[in-house]
Amino acid sequence: MEQKNSDIQRIVITGVGLTAPGSNNDLTTFRRSLLERRSGVQEYEIRYIGKTIAGVCDFDPRKYQNRKEIRRGTRAGSVAVYCAHEAMKDAGLDIGTLDTARIGVYLGITEHGNVETENEVYNLSQYDYDVRFWTHHHNPRTVANNPAGEVTLNMGITGPHYTIGAACAAGNMGLIQGVQMLRLGEVDLALAGGISESIHTFGIFAAFQSQGALAKHTDPAKASRPFDMNRNGIVISEGGCVYTLERLRDAKARGARIYGELVGYGITSDATDPVLPNPIQQAQCMKLALQKAHLQPEQIDIVNTHATGTTAGDIQECEAIRSIFSPDRRPYVNNTKSYIGHAMGAAGALELAGNLPSFDDGIVHPTINVDDLDPNCEGVNLVLNEPKEIGHVNYILASSFGMMGINSVVIIKKYDET
Repeated sequence: MEQKNSDIQRIVITGVGLTAPGSNNDLTTFRRSLLERRSGVQEYEIRYIGKTIAGVCDFDPRKYQNRKEIRRGTRAGSVAVYCAHEAMKDAGLDIGTLDTARIGVYLGITEHGNVETENEVYNLSQYDYDVRFWTHHHNPRTVANNPAGEVTLNMGITGPHYTIGAACAAGNMGLIQGVQMLRLGEVDLALAGGISESIHTFGIFAAFQSQGALAKHTDPAKASRPFDMNRNGIVISEGGCVYTLERLRDAKARGARIYGELVGYGITSDATDPVLPNPIQQAQCMKLALQKAHLQPEQIDIVNTHATGTTAGDIQECEAIRSIFSPDRRPYVNNTKSYIGHAMGAAGALELAGNLPSFDDGIVHPTINVDDLDPNCEGVNLVLNEPKEIGHVNYILASSFGMMGINSVVIIKKYDET
């Protein structure tokens, strides 16, 4: 992101709408749960897999959708609609007063359509696989742009909409796309972020289980434990986070509250393995974001890690962090998945949201569930188990990495007039 002085090129966050596991349906509640170290992971049961553990959201879709919309649509669509409305409300924006042709909707997703297809195949099995019982709603439910499209249908937005398929790097990618479209002048307001309905597909549980990467624990709240020696895999979660992004000029003109300014981003590809991460390219992605933000590594105050609780992934991300940041001035490093599990396409956007209040309160929320730190994860200045008051926070770097070797990093700056 080429940083320019013009308020037209400076892009800021003016609204946050989210739903996260543990009945965290607004930023204030979410932040409180992080500082109070309350997990949103719980027992969960899904077809064919049986009892397992997951991060489950608890929001009321009927707050913004009628029964028909919910029946015809998808869980991902309901998450997206809820978060988009909450973001607009939080930003103090009334869609009835805006030019809806100048609003863009850009949502990151891991995958879409699996839930709906699995459900239809199961329903069909109850009728001896007679395809006459296959719903005519299947096609619009399963097209990749569905979650963003449901937002436009619900809110009457006629500007561009699409989803960004970038595996678990997708939440950041939604933000990046919103920034790019605002800077190009294609839209005047971007609803950007990421969403996930992943816990409603048994396939993702079965796949991680077959890889030996599905977390297990007798206490669901302790199942997600990145960096801990006894971690044993990923906790799958649903969730969503949508931001309103505006040009600084426009935000200032209406006296908007500003959460932070997006000053840098990086996107790289590993080109080495479909699943195993590449710490060299992860580090390169962080370097690229720093370069675009015109920052030195020592200027970063907080790094929110992607770490999912897999043995190789956590270690390699720590290796990447150590290669970027000097031992003399390492940022404080934390992880949000330890609370909510892995919200897949929503992960980057949700985890960034949990850290934004640090600009105001000067506190770093910790990584929880670390009883025995893996020695391979030492030396990166991890904040463990207890919040850390550090005073002034100017820059937050948030990393998200995904399958097929896709990496994304965003850097948010505390807003000031300079």
